[in-house]
This record gives sequence, C-alpha cells and structure tokens, in this order.
Amino acid sequence: MSTANKQTASPLMVIVAFAIVYIVWGSTYFFIQKAIQGFPPMLLGAVRFLIAGGLMLGWSLLRGEKVFVKKDIGYASVSGVLMLFIGTGAVIWVEQYLPSAMVAIMISSGPLWFILLDKPKWAENFKSKLTIGGLIFGFAGVIILFSEKIIEAFSTAGNHAEIGGFGILIIGSIAWAAGSLYSKHNSTTVSVSVNTAWQMLAAGVAFVIPALLRGELQQVQWQSISVDAWLSVAYLIFFGSIAGFSAYVWLLKVRPATQVSTHAYVNPVVAVLLGVFFAQENISFIQILGLVVILASVLIINLVKYRRDRNISVDDKISAEHNVTLHSKKVYTVTTPKPAENF
Repeated sequence: MSTANKQTASPLMVIVAFAIVYIVWGSTYFFIQKAIQGFPPMLLGAVRFLIAGGLMLGWSLLRGEKVFVKKDIGYASVSGVLMLFIGTGAVIWVEQYLPSAMVAIMISSGPLWFILLDKPKWAENFKSKLTIGGLIFGFAGVIILFSEKIIEAFSTAGNHAEIGGFGILIIGSIAWAAGSLYSKHNSTTVSVSVNTAWQMLAAGVAFVIPALLRGELQQVQWQSISVDAWLSVAYLIFFGSIAGFSAYVWLLKVRPATQVSTHAYVNPVVAVLLGVFFAQENISFIQILGLVVILASVLIINLVKYRRDRNISVDDKISAEHNVTLHSKKVYTVTTPKPAENF
C-alpha cells in the first residue's frame, strides 16, 4: 500500500478492525464446530458465504456503488477462492475430526507463510530481525499452548485423521496467505465492501460444486437441524464473514500483511478462553505460559511496525520542512542606480 493510504486510515478504525479480527475470528472455530453438527461441511460453506456475499452485494447496490467491474470481479474471485474456499474450507472440513482448539494451532502457521510468499516485501521483512523473531516466538507460543493436545494426538493409536487433518490445514494456511497477498497487491477500483462481497460469492459458488458432487443436499435433513446449529451459522454469516472478513480485507489495504497476519496467533488464545468459559475446559500452567508468549510476540511485531512508521513519519516531516525552507528563500538582485552625470 502506498503511504497515502496508510496515512488516511484512522488509528481508531485500525484498532477496532484488529479487535474484530482478533476476537471474532477466534470465536469462529467454536461456532464452526457447532454448525457442522447440523450441516454437512461443504453445504455449510456454501450457505455461509452465498448469504453473506449476497447481503453485502445487495447493500452495496442500495448505496449506489459500482459493483459490476469485470477486472475487479476476477481479482476478487481468485483471492476469495484461495482464502475462503481452500483456506476456510480446510478448517470446516478438518473440524469434523479435530477439536476446534487443535485446528487453531495449524492455522497459526499463517504468518510464516506471509513472510515466505510476500516477495515484494522480502527486503523489508527479512531485514528486520525483530519481526522474524516475533513471528517465530509467536508460533512457539502456540506450540506451547497446545503441546499437551499435540502429544496426546500423536501418542494415541489410530490417529490417521489427526495427521491428515494437520496436512490439510497446512495447505489451507498457504492458500489463505497466498489469497491475502494477491488481494493486497492487486488493487481494485471498487470499495472494500464490494470487493469482499465478490470474494464471498466466488467462494460460495466454489463450495456448491463439491456439495453437489458429495450429495450433501440430499443428505441434509433441514427439519432436524438444531437451533444451536442455525444460530451458529447466523453468527458465522454476520460476525465471522460480514464483520470479520470485511475488517480483514480493509486491514490488508491499510496495514502491512505481516502485521495483519498476527490474528493467527491471537485467535487460538480466544479459542482457549471460549473453551474455558463455555465448554468447561481446564487451562493448565503450560497453556497460560503459551498465552503469555503469544501476546508478547504480537507486541513485538506491532512495536517494530510502530517504530518503523514513526521513523518514516519523522523523515517525511524533516524532508517537508527542508523543502519549505528552500522554497521560502528568494534571491533578490539589487541594482544600484548610477549617479547622475554632470553636463
């Protein structure tokens, strides 16, 4: 993003957007697992993103926004399929077999893929040892947070589903990072809401194909779907997709991708806290240690970015003042009148 776009982003809006992405997306793991108790996985993705995308597109049309731009629809479709169909689809699929908290750990590898795939930012990212250290530190914190669950999964017989789920989630994390970077580096002429709407609609259509091939429409028994499952889908539509994903796409436009990707470290923290307060899960000292390490890593990454932005701002101010000084100086030519000649 250009510096201008970063400067026009309200600090308060950035904080609110990060809070939504950190907290709301951390809760979506919990609600996805509740929703798939009533909906088949691919149908769940189709319902969630077709409804959310349709609502956002309708709202944009009511506001008189330009929505049908072929090139922008193409960009949004590519990023939407990568992020939402492959990335989120991997989460939905794997949560059939793994607890939501365990799913969060593999998704937390996302910031590392952002570093590796963001080629235009290689010089900046790899130059900062603190940024790299913060990312590795955060991933280590997530490992500590779920170390007991990982040991349990790999020490239990018949854990092929767990191992296969880890592989699927890694692919999903790579696809999410690739789609996010594609969305960031391919600017569109439409608003964030329109761009987000097309991303979700493209993903929704992509989910329909495997749902039909697997016969999920014939399998689902609409009358037997519980109220909890319906409410979970509603939460995923309005909070996880419309609010959360819109905030995420906007943050990609105004903040560095490395900084935005830190949501993958905070989301597991929210997942653990939800388990403690709503599922009566116990939290151990090791898990508390992991939470502290994760939050410290996010602080390091954001502190590095804050210092960099402050230095750039100071340099720009000095440069601007220097230019003003140069332009304010005027050169005057003084012509001394000749003395009158005597005749």
